[in-house]
Amino acid sequence: MKLSRRQFLGTSTAAVVAAGTVATGRVFGANDRIRCCCIGLHGRGGSHIGGVLQNKDEAELVALCDVDAKVLEARALDVEKASGKKPKLYKDLRDAMADASIDAVFIATPNHWHSLAAIWACQAGKDVYVEKPLSHNVWEGRQLVEAAKKHNRMVMHGTQGRSSKKWLRAMKAMREGIIGDLYMARALCFKNRDAIGPQDTPAPADFDWDLWQGPAVAGEFSPLYVHYNWHWFWAYGNGDIGNQGVHQMDIAAWGMNKGLPVKVESSGGRYTYKDGAETPNTQTASFTYEDGTMLVFEVRGRATNDESGVKIGNLFYGSEGYGVEGEDTFKFYDKGNKGIPVPETEFDTLGEYRNFFRLVRTRKPEDNYAPVEAGHVSSAHCHLANVAYRIGHTLKFDPKAETFIDDADANKLLTREYREPFVVPKIA
Repeated sequence: MKLSRRQFLGTSTAAVVAAGTVATGRVFGANDRIRCCCIGLHGRGGSHIGGVLQNKDEAELVALCDVDAKVLEARALDVEKASGKKPKLYKDLRDAMADASIDAVFIATPNHWHSLAAIWACQAGKDVYVEKPLSHNVWEGRQLVEAAKKHNRMVMHGTQGRSSKKWLRAMKAMREGIIGDLYMARALCFKNRDAIGPQDTPAPADFDWDLWQGPAVAGEFSPLYVHYNWHWFWAYGNGDIGNQGVHQMDIAAWGMNKGLPVKVESSGGRYTYKDGAETPNTQTASFTYEDGTMLVFEVRGRATNDESGVKIGNLFYGSEGYGVEGEDTFKFYDKGNKGIPVPETEFDTLGEYRNFFRLVRTRKPEDNYAPVEAGHVSSAHCHLANVAYRIGHTLKFDPKAETFIDDADANKLLTREYREPFVVPKIA
């Protein structure tokens, strides 16, 4: 039975079950294919489509969803050409969530939609692959973690590094003490970004601006936002630290393995040009953990040198040596700068898409290479850095309560004002 959009709004597990949606998902037989819907089809959405189509023995792409009619139709033609079947087409993701024939969703919307779309999917009994960052702010990321637990949904975060044998091997080696006790990680995002010019025109007739804004406070349309530069506006994106940078932040937080920090500092600016964007193109953030160890993150959006050969990547520092990311490997060095060989350990990883499909079938936590809780921690680091940047001073943080200590202004930026009916529900 299909759940109407009206029934779905403000959904709860009870409402979903009462309306007939299978809120617990289905058990897959050996020959059953996982029926998928891709939501948000520009950019990373195209990669999601490819990931499903390339695994036709495991999954079937039955639906597509996008607020841009031109993008939706173009992607549908691509899917039909590749698979021989035309998928169902949805403009409103609430209609896709209400479709009981869909088992799993891939979410590649702008950041401000990630958590709400994923929570709605959990409530509707669907498993979720959600692009990075997991959330647009710290509070809603926590709600998604709890929604996945409450509804027993499999949620995988779209930071592909956790499915990489290079990183699985490096993490195992560091856990085993290859460079001694870790005291600092550095994550680098040196990616040249040019200015974006001011421009104001009405939204195209085939583009649903209201739906695109979703949970964000309503504002005027600008072509600057669509389809990429929304990253540089606080209402929709999280700057490059939460765009490209969240991949490196995820690796750094994974390596340090300390959870959330107790102190955050961040500074920077939008240097060498003036334009209509808001987020910094140059930013340095530091995070101090309860045991005094550190994570340092650097964004450089203009011309720059590399750091030990790394421009977009990670470095780790320990009591007995350090590690530097290479293109295909992670290299370790002792205190005398002599290379340390890393055992060629094998890992049962199949790549992010096949890992996700296996997870949906087995429903075993150990098969989730990028679990929702880890995604929350990594994304929260990015958000905390941005709050410190916007507030303009050092912040003390309580990692258990996930709030700043004695700073009401900073705590306001841990969440946002949501717009009816696109409200992230309070679960935790």
